[in-house]
Amino acid sequence: MAVKTNKASPKKTNTIKLKFDTSWSYAPAPESKSAATINKQYDLFINGEWVKPAGGKYFDTINPANEEQLSEVAEANVADVDKSVKAARTAYEKVWKKMPAKERAKYVFRISRMIQEKARELAIIESLDGGKPIRESRDFDVPTAANHFFYYAGWADKLEYAFPNRVAEPLGVAGQIIPWNFPLLMAAWKIAPAIATGNTVVLKPAETTPLTALKLAEIIQESDLPPGVVNIITGAGATGAAIVNHPDVNKIAFTGSTDVGKIIQRAIAGTNKKATLELGGKAANIIFEDAPLDQAVEGVINGIYFNQGHVCCAGSRLYVQESVAKQVIRKLRDRIESLIVGDPLDKNTDIGAINSKQQLETIHKYIKIGKQEGAELYESSCKLPGKGFFCRPTLFTNVAQSNRIAQDEIFGPVLAILTFRTDDEVIEKANNTPYGLSAGVWTDKGSKIFNMTKRMRAGVIWANTFNKFDPSSPFGGYKESGFGREGGLHGLSAYVNTV
Repeated sequence: MAVKTNKASPKKTNTIKLKFDTSWSYAPAPESKSAATINKQYDLFINGEWVKPAGGKYFDTINPANEEQLSEVAEANVADVDKSVKAARTAYEKVWKKMPAKERAKYVFRISRMIQEKARELAIIESLDGGKPIRESRDFDVPTAANHFFYYAGWADKLEYAFPNRVAEPLGVAGQIIPWNFPLLMAAWKIAPAIATGNTVVLKPAETTPLTALKLAEIIQESDLPPGVVNIITGAGATGAAIVNHPDVNKIAFTGSTDVGKIIQRAIAGTNKKATLELGGKAANIIFEDAPLDQAVEGVINGIYFNQGHVCCAGSRLYVQESVAKQVIRKLRDRIESLIVGDPLDKNTDIGAINSKQQLETIHKYIKIGKQEGAELYESSCKLPGKGFFCRPTLFTNVAQSNRIAQDEIFGPVLAILTFRTDDEVIEKANNTPYGLSAGVWTDKGSKIFNMTKRMRAGVIWANTFNKFDPSSPFGGYKESGFGREGGLHGLSAYVNTV
């Protein structure tokens, strides 16, 4: 007997397809400029007063995001440098070196607190004058600058513990020259240990970013620091050269390019001047196959793009183990596509403006060189503002070790990606550069971290992170990245003679 069955007809299912609109963007969230006061004109800060430049010359400082003038700033000549050094010498001999260390500490601490009180204004000025995103100025530059003054205020009356069984004596007058990438922070790095140890200072900020240093001069004046202890003068290369060559300067502290560092070395050879030089870098960031890749990718982004590549220690060379190279490159491409390039004062902005037209031209030159050398270019498709100096986040793959984009410091948001197979290979490649400022290692194995850090020739090596700084930690390089250390206990020794 045949049994007849009814086959159930298949149930109809409704498939819901979600279509996401990827054309959205964040609403603008600009920081108000009204919280910052920028004078139309700035003179030189010498002996606790604002002094007209002897030559009567001023130069413009502009906002790199819109190319508009922010202020005009005095240009110091040789006579102005001599005047500031004499003021520093008088303050050193008559007041500062004689003052009890615990009293000096109070002034250094007071400056730290005043920086904190004016943090919002300083962050705005730093972003306006330098082009860096307000998030970086607000969350890193200004707090870290205040922390350096706070840290060295604590050391001022404890030098016998810093240098056991020795007597630490100040050097005298320190001539300090700082770059444009971290104007306020570099000023703090140099001024704080110098005055905490009993020295006096003549500081020159970069000509393209003088405003936060001049705002710091206002803070110093308001703090009632004895006149002449800190003098801040503005100008270009000739002003810096006059400081270096002045016979009554006892110490030169310079942060900037390797080429200028070599000129300074030659200039002070045969003199008794002490020096610390923090120069260029071409940091190797190394990702092993066992690393937490998402964390590593974010560390790479932080190490090169969030600061526009405007740090000597930027992780501009990325070495990825071959087995995970495709995965890491894909993640990096996706990530840089999400980065927002635009107004530095907008809190949504990830990448602000390049500091100057000249620096932007240098970056474009290296991008062109990279393509000519046969590397494969990938850059974000983001739209750039119509005015100002902006550059898309860019990466190169298929890069050879000998390529200039893997050897030269570019100082822009340009990443060169290379691959490796073994520990020995990547060590050899990472060390094969004239520089030795910083590096990074990403791996799940502590033993591998210790092996790498022991063999890499770099002054600072980060493990499973990048671009982390602390006032108690020394910073400095090897080879053409300079010599000496700033920050930490080591930063004190550069400003004292011990007997």
